[in-house]
Amino acid sequence: MNHFAYHDRDLCCESVPLRALADAVGTPAYVYSRAALLDAFTAYDRAFGDVPHLICYAVKANANLGVLGTLARAGAGADIVSGGELYRALRAGIPPRKIIFSGVGKTRDEMRDALKTEVLMFNVESAGELRALDEVAREMGVRAPVALRVNPDVDPETHPYISTGLRTAKFGVPIADALDVYAEAARLGGIEVVGVQMHIGSQLVKVTPVADGLVRLASLVGRLRERRVRVGMVDVGGGLGIRYRDEAPPTQTEYARTLLPVLRELGVTVLVEPGRSIVGNAGLLLTRVLYRKETVDKKFVIVDAAMNDLIRPALYNAYHAIEPVDRARLAGPRETVDIVGPICESGDFLAKDREMARVEEGDLLAVMSAGAYAFAMASNYNTRPRAAEVLVEGNRYTIVRRRETYEDLVAGETAL
Repeated sequence: MNHFAYHDRDLCCESVPLRALADAVGTPAYVYSRAALLDAFTAYDRAFGDVPHLICYAVKANANLGVLGTLARAGAGADIVSGGELYRALRAGIPPRKIIFSGVGKTRDEMRDALKTEVLMFNVESAGELRALDEVAREMGVRAPVALRVNPDVDPETHPYISTGLRTAKFGVPIADALDVYAEAARLGGIEVVGVQMHIGSQLVKVTPVADGLVRLASLVGRLRERRVRVGMVDVGGGLGIRYRDEAPPTQTEYARTLLPVLRELGVTVLVEPGRSIVGNAGLLLTRVLYRKETVDKKFVIVDAAMNDLIRPALYNAYHAIEPVDRARLAGPRETVDIVGPICESGDFLAKDREMARVEEGDLLAVMSAGAYAFAMASNYNTRPRAAEVLVEGNRYTIVRRRETYEDLVAGETAL
């Protein structure tokens, strides 16, 4: 996280001290670096520069309009999985012809909206979805551009909750069935076959599983072309991991270098759907210590951020580095603590048995690598307003999502 570093006394995001941000916008708050977002996106764009390509940011990782707008202006497309994400992508200025509609459970209303918008492509995940899309498209008098999401049955070697490439997963068409489903697609009047897609999982720290899946995909493309099925686009999905602790994922250049020989030979436009690897290390969660509590067995640091703000530790047992904002704390004593929030759940923790610098009530902490699947998965559990989101550029910042109010929490409800 090169854009988050200590300057003099304080941990900063680019040139903005986090202490000053906390004073201005309160805590908890999500803080994103514009430079980090652009560096990660540009690294992908350059890595695949030898072939026609489109980098479609996976909106599910972080759907804030400030994030999306920053990437849109840099030339990014979008990988979406819902009608709401379609709305956000368009609102942020991403052109429809740069939008891919993925997802295992698209509704007919979502299909209609995407067809009206004229998105680049639907990634279809089942024969049933294909038939529904055909019916909707014919009702509208159009043809839906389609790639099948093919499940190549490779082990992504990641957490089972975010593994999508094995034949036991709910995602995609089994590769053994793909030719038959493509044959059906080619016969349907409302469908235009334009490509093939795979996505094997998230937080991948090795390229080998993706490369294995791509070889299987390339073989399928060859067989489709023998049957005169046009395949002009190959979507390799996303999922490249980031460093949370001691992981050593491939760089964007290493990732592309492994895949490009096969992709060049296919002579296709390459689509890539990165999410976490663009935004994950571009953000942190800023929180303040409320209390210290010690029992016979444990030391607790109670902070004002909670599992409703960041559920990944409770959901995945995910690790996030946690750093004091005050640099002086690093030179002081260390201790082993649980860092917990105010929510009435034993699962409400940001770290367990964490060895770190001792902090005191009122101190600020930065929960690192929290740009992806963090605010995006936030909730109002315990009727807690969701945190503010802030985008930093150099020595300036913009509140790109204000903190919710209590009135926001009951808007749309009726007291009887």
